Amino acid sequence: MSLNLQRVHPLLGARISDIDLADVSDATLAQIEAALVTHKVLFFEDQHWSAEQQKAFAERFGELHVHPVYEADPAVRELVVFAYDETKKGANDTWHADVTFADRPSKLGILYAQEIPELGGDTLWVDTEAAYGALSAPLKTLFDGLSAVHDIRHARSPNAQPYSEALRHLNRVLPPPILHPVIRTHPVSGNKSIYVNRAFTSQIADLSWVESEQLLTLLLQHLQIPEFQMRWAWKKNTVAIWDNRSTQHLAVADYFPARRQVRRAAVLEEGRPV
Repeated sequence: MSLNLQRVHPLLGARISDIDLADVSDATLAQIEAALVTHKVLFFEDQHWSAEQQKAFAERFGELHVHPVYEADPAVRELVVFAYDETKKGANDTWHADVTFADRPSKLGILYAQEIPELGGDTLWVDTEAAYGALSAPLKTLFDGLSAVHDIRHARSPNAQPYSEALRHLNRVLPPPILHPVIRTHPVSGNKSIYVNRAFTSQIADLSWVESEQLLTLLLQHLQIPEFQMRWAWKKNTVAIWDNRSTQHLAVADYFPARRQVRRAAVLEEGRPV
């Protein structure tokens, strides 16, 4: 069986139809994983998952992350629930790759749309491989070999207090800052990509503060060039799977005070990024 796949953007993103993710064979799962490396984000509409089904599907790709801060699903602690309404504005509207503050970050994100506002609440993804490829040769030489600090305490959003202030009492259980390469290599494709993000990357190591701020700002602004990005308008009961090793994303918080609730699993990488 071949996947019924339709591209949704020139660089990244594809819709796969005529498939029930609650009942896929190992062979089909392997095709999905291969398509993910190529297209980076896959969308599956008209899915109907319980929390347990979502966890079971995600575990077929590897070990799941348990988030130290975000609210977990009542039934499955490995699933994070992002629920926003008239009492709480969306707070995931900063470019990020998931869990880069961990020694082993997320390799895949698997999100199920439970409730979607009538208007707004889209998600944007950026192709960090394409963004790296568009850098000039001198900049590629400069950034190759550098490392950057990733820290959950650095996390920030226009609509939320940073962890360092709002959750200071959790500092004992939060992971310490970690170094990851500024430019990483995908373990399957071998492609290089930019691996710093606005939410969790605090500085480039071994540089002065001024040097780090200027170069980090350059990379973060480069990732915001529209031609590297795609935008997805959600429907209820849609599943998105993205390759966290070659993309970043943000959820647009333009739907307040409407309600938006989604549920995410994060599959951990087998080792540290290189």
